[in-house]
Amino acid sequence: MKLPIYQVDAFASEIFEGNPAAVCPLDEWIPDAKMQQIAMENNLSETAFFVQQGGSYRLRWFTPTTEVDLCGHATLASAHVLFQHLGYDEPVIRFDSNSGELQVQKRDDRLVMNFPASKLNKAKPPEFLEEAVGMPAQELYRDTDYLYVLESEQQVRELEPDIRKLKRADVRGIIVTAPGERADFVSRFFAPAAGVDEDPVTGSTHTMLTSYWSKRLGKDELVGRQVSKRGGTVYCKYLGDRVELSGTAKTFMKGEINV
Repeated sequence: MKLPIYQVDAFASEIFEGNPAAVCPLDEWIPDAKMQQIAMENNLSETAFFVQQGGSYRLRWFTPTTEVDLCGHATLASAHVLFQHLGYDEPVIRFDSNSGELQVQKRDDRLVMNFPASKLNKAKPPEFLEEAVGMPAQELYRDTDYLYVLESEQQVRELEPDIRKLKRADVRGIIVTAPGERADFVSRFFAPAAGVDEDPVTGSTHTMLTSYWSKRLGKDELVGRQVSKRGGTVYCKYLGDRVELSGTAKTFMKGEINV
């Protein structure tokens, strides 16, 4: 069986920037084990699969080791494939996911995603966490991930955490963030327990970052820069119980896979 596949750089203004995701449009679902094997073979942080169901699409995401409930950059990549390559001409794409309905619309050159906002639950760092990150947190919050707040952009950029120790965290991953010098805030994201030591640009973490920085800075519209080696920009808007995250995407590759 041959399946179409696209590789898209999400939150990127040009290829080789942002976060690469694989996207596999399907006519019908294939076994979960096969989707996991495809994601493992792709060896990207996320591989997205979707199937049309009526007027929407059922969307699922897999890392090389596990299925996850929410992934921003692979959602952006999936919408890009539909708009750019599969002739989708409605103003809004509706995705049904394990995290509920996700909407993506095209505004000029940006794709705008509407996601549920994450909770900000004040937390105390586990004993190993500050040692694993390499410096103490100014503040720490917990939801799907830990939000680990540092003082400066330089600290975030220069961070060299102990990835092996970070695997002990009982959350998906650790978001490290600080005020930005040119953007409103910067961040990096480490999720070794999910098979991703460091993710280049992570849409889903910005549901938590937007909630935090909107309240801290007193503004609803923000620009976030994920300062990984590849780097990428996420435009954020706080809507209370939801957030809008937007960016651009570029197609790197399209082809077929044999399964």
